[in-house]
Amino acid sequence: MQSLQSLHTFALPAHCQKLVRITAPEQLHAIDFEKPFFILGEGSNCVFLDDFDGTVLQMANRGIDVNEREDHYLVRVAAGENWHQLVIKLLKMGITGLENLVLIPGTIGAAPVQNIGAYGVELADVFSHLTGYHIDKQSFETLDKSACQFGYRDSVFKQALHGRFVITEVVLKLPKQWQPVLGYGPLRDLTECEVDAMHVAERVMQIRRSKLPDPILCANAGSFFKNPMVSLELAKTLRVRYQSMPTYPVDENTVKLAAGWLIEQAGLKGHRIGGIRVYDKQALVLVNDEQGDGEELLAMITHIQKTVFAKFTVELIPEVRLIGRGGEFSKGVEHG
Repeated sequence: MQSLQSLHTFALPAHCQKLVRITAPEQLHAIDFEKPFFILGEGSNCVFLDDFDGTVLQMANRGIDVNEREDHYLVRVAAGENWHQLVIKLLKMGITGLENLVLIPGTIGAAPVQNIGAYGVELADVFSHLTGYHIDKQSFETLDKSACQFGYRDSVFKQALHGRFVITEVVLKLPKQWQPVLGYGPLRDLTECEVDAMHVAERVMQIRRSKLPDPILCANAGSFFKNPMVSLELAKTLRVRYQSMPTYPVDENTVKLAAGWLIEQAGLKGHRIGGIRVYDKQALVLVNDEQGDGEELLAMITHIQKTVFAKFTVELIPEVRLIGRGGEFSKGVEHG
């Protein structure tokens, strides 16, 4: 049995049957995928709720290659590279486009699974293609953006290819002509003509550090719930009762709400169950600050979902991936 407590940032006590570090994609040919397995990067967006009855594959391959074209850069990155370190490295090289996504924890290989995003930019906006191991076909394949079926914190790797594809390399397409994205919240007071990409990155880092606890100092998995998508009709009804409620139009029929605001308005900021607490500076974050366990975390998730649904009739869905003994599962809202 191998301990997983130090390999996921929420740091619940858990073990796996076997741990394999993948430093070269070719190693995947030798893995027995008939047995339970889980693909792990830096463990910043998953929580092991219990001992895992299978093999954990930790992606640890490295390599960054920058190919300059006439009007853009193609950046080829191994799945085991750290996302934040990549963003900083490219900015120092004068390659822009990822500055809004700075300080997002985790690896390159995990980024497409979640279609990571922050402050008005998503991975899909800068994505070219990726390569990975197709488990059913026992061969490596390249997928373009359309094949990845990106959605809000979603992709084909959470749907049709869930548990069937191991991402080994991601290629990003970053235009040479910088177009700052400053329309989201605290970035709005930055003036396009006065800032460069590094200024934007520094502002985003400042904001994130003020809201999110450092997992080295306080065990957490970042934003725990997805911002819910609701109908325009429900959003209008809620705005009548809660005039300060932040809303973000998605299309003519859909509005995105702020999950953290909903949790805070439900009176749950600072709420504790056992060793698990709703973070007092940002209600979207759950922290494990007193050696909590999986049962306490599940109890907290359920309590938050029920309380928010009772007050707003809005369902909250975890953004963090929850891993039990048999593998990943989702914890849906309970209305009872």
